[in-house]
Amino acid sequence: MGIQLSSNKGGGRRRGFRPMSEINVTPFVDVMLVLLIVFMVTAPLLTVGIPVDLPESSASTLNDKMDPVVVTVNADQRVYIQETPVDLNRLSARLGQITKQNTNTRIYVRGDRQLNYGIIMQVMGQITDAGYSKVALVAEIPSKKR
Repeated sequence: MGIQLSSNKGGGRRRGFRPMSEINVTPFVDVMLVLLIVFMVTAPLLTVGIPVDLPESSASTLNDKMDPVVVTVNADQRVYIQETPVDLNRLSARLGQITKQNTNTRIYVRGDRQLNYGIIMQVMGQITDAGYSKVALVAEIPSKKR
């Protein structure tokens, strides 16, 4: 009663219809472009997380291959190493633990522009008393408003 349309006796596939073996890369490219945009937008926001109103300076920037340790003093005179709060009296001991007593580690000091100069000097004094010689102040590059 039935008719056989194919001469293939094994019941397999016909020769004219094979599965497509090409990969459609368009959705992959779309996803990669979206991820690229997300990372481009969020990367500048991933700096140290303590909000500080930095003073402006037109000095040239430092280029260093090693990641520096960032010490921040916010407007409330609280001291942070990276994002961890630390007591000023324990600053040098904590830096020694973080840097594994490597006194050649570059240390950046970020201080709020509203702070008294003496407080920043206290922090820098603690750092230099601990033996660190590569200590630098961080400032914002002034925007050109003319």
